[in-house]
Amino acid sequence: GHRMIESMGIKGHLKQRDIVDSQEPDNHYDGVITYALHHELPPKENAKLFTELFRIMKPGGDIVLSDPPPFRAVDLFHALHQGWNIIQGQSSKLARQQAALRFATQMEDDSRKACRQIGLHGLALLQHIAAAKQGQTINILTHCNAGYLACIAYGTATAPIYMAHAMGIPIHVFIDETRPRNQGARLTAFELGQHGIPHTIIADNAGGHLMQHSQVDIVITGADRCTRRGDAANKIGTYLKALAAADNQVPFYVALPSSTIDWQISDGVREIRIEQRDPNEVRCIDGWDGTQIREVLLCPPDSPAINYAFDVTPARLITGIITERGVCTASEAGLRQLFPEAPSA
Repeated sequence: GHRMIESMGIKGHLKQRDIVDSQEPDNHYDGVITYALHHELPPKENAKLFTELFRIMKPGGDIVLSDPPPFRAVDLFHALHQGWNIIQGQSSKLARQQAALRFATQMEDDSRKACRQIGLHGLALLQHIAAAKQGQTINILTHCNAGYLACIAYGTATAPIYMAHAMGIPIHVFIDETRPRNQGARLTAFELGQHGIPHTIIADNAGGHLMQHSQVDIVITGADRCTRRGDAANKIGTYLKALAAADNQVPFYVALPSSTIDWQISDGVREIRIEQRDPNEVRCIDGWDGTQIREVLLCPPDSPAINYAFDVTPARLITGIITERGVCTASEAGLRQLFPEAPSA
């Protein structure tokens, strides 16, 4: 965990943006706590670390620890908030270390269990499709990275894929490149390749064409934030996939742990403010030239760009939400049926 945080340059600018930009459920959980523990920072330095992390979460704004950020993944906020309370609530350095380590260990264990259960519930959906296709390959489309690189183990959207593959169900995954940071082409393709899962990287705008020609059986994505009525915020481009899926009667599922549900908000389009990031992420691209990573300009030097990081898929376009407790409709009633203990609005 500490090495991951160091590699992201936590005291300056985050450098490992491919993983950071994923913003899936458990990104940085252990790293945030382990970094503070490893360096045995005194209270003032711990405060500086957490203040910097919250500043990164909400660029250009003052951070109030009791208030969730208006965008990005709610899981990251919850982890930082709980970690802050644990560290600040201890009377000695050793007590802070021990308490934070217990917190990080429990969080890792909870993440593994939740993602495994998401995988099992999602597997049932793939088994149903496999039965209907009578042994033919199931074609799954996914967007961005919602795999184990973001979630400790299994991942969310990838968990059913791993389990289906392990059971011998013939599957193939279309991976959106996911511009502008290309997390799909870089991270998801790496993960699936490591597991020997057949996959094909596609241009972000190819998904609709594939669905029109019956080459996609199901779409499964992750989510960074889900409202209590089932609207899901995820990497930019997810909404367009949902529109294409709806137009072509392709089931569209969102896989997420319950910690991703923000029970305080209802209308994702209106209430989740979408972050704009560095326009140069759109204007430029980097890649491996055989010896090193190079960045090149894609457009005329004087052409401006805009870079929205996420979009919101309305609940009406989502076939179902896959959680650690089961699959439900994308609605407040559906979510509360699985999570009756959730706070009221």
